[in-house]
Amino acid sequence: MTRVTTIALIASLALSGCSKDEQAAPNPMQETPIVLDIPEGFPPMVVPADNTLTVERVALGKRLFYDPILSADGRVSCASCHKPELAFADDKAISPGVDARLGMRNAPSLANVAYVQRFNKDGGVPKLDLQAAVPLEDVNEMDQTMAASAALLNADMTYFSAFMLAYGRPADAFTLTRALGAFQRILLSGDSPHDRFLRGETQVLTEAQLRGRALFFGEQAQCSQCHSGYLLGSDEFINNGLLLDYGVDPGRRRVTALAEDEGKFRVPSLRNVAVTAPYMHNGSLPTLQAVLEHYNQGGQAHPQKDARIHPLKLSPTDIADLIAFLGAFTDEGFLTNGAYR
Repeated sequence: MTRVTTIALIASLALSGCSKDEQAAPNPMQETPIVLDIPEGFPPMVVPADNTLTVERVALGKRLFYDPILSADGRVSCASCHKPELAFADDKAISPGVDARLGMRNAPSLANVAYVQRFNKDGGVPKLDLQAAVPLEDVNEMDQTMAASAALLNADMTYFSAFMLAYGRPADAFTLTRALGAFQRILLSGDSPHDRFLRGETQVLTEAQLRGRALFFGEQAQCSQCHSGYLLGSDEFINNGLLLDYGVDPGRRRVTALAEDEGKFRVPSLRNVAVTAPYMHNGSLPTLQAVLEHYNQGGQAHPQKDARIHPLKLSPTDIADLIAFLGAFTDEGFLTNGAYR
């Protein structure tokens, strides 16, 4: 089943769960609002009206995120591929799914995912509250239909009650994806050493990091042409010259069917980038050293390669300083936040 087909199907899926005779009446829906501590420099978060943030919804989404009940073999959870200590990314090039099957893309960090405009590395999903349908039903990831997941959840009285408290209805395609979306919206990262530097703590960066910062924002490395703003990324999709032949994964072309979108992938956020190796859409570059050498050489000559990708003439010392500076984007508080565990 394709990712696009998965998204199209979930709108028609709804499951009421066990009958009233089989379940005791749960408590009525509760709406205890959550007030998020939005990081300094971030805009207000836009939350959809049909999934306002409440304690009950976030708690339910958090439980679902860590529960392998959503996978066909009962062994894979969302957290299997999105580990909190790795900024909700993975340390494997391609995360194994059900029965150790492999897909084709590296698992991205979920830090600040509430601010992303289009989801998946190709932008094929238009909103966060739909994105979970992709890994849940993908044969190489969790390989379980929404209907099957909802039936399992509604058969569990604790889950049934939790869904009724959070949404006033049992688990179904709508409430399952929204609960996971609610939890992911609280995953906010904005207190790295570089954030503190921007707030006036000028001594927080080392000399090497300061030199790397000058390169990052300067005319030679030009990293900030693509990695900018409060997310240190963008909503652009570009071909960075990683490959000459993108084979079975042509990137954004899978969504648009346009030849000019061959090999184009989202420009990722660099927040916590030092802990999210390996890198690139396919996890093919194992270290930041390898990433910077790729860009220093100017990438491969693919016809759709972005014009901003060209040889940089960085010295080994320059590359070392840039790696040091990228480490200043690591938010240790985010990586160890117990509220996310």
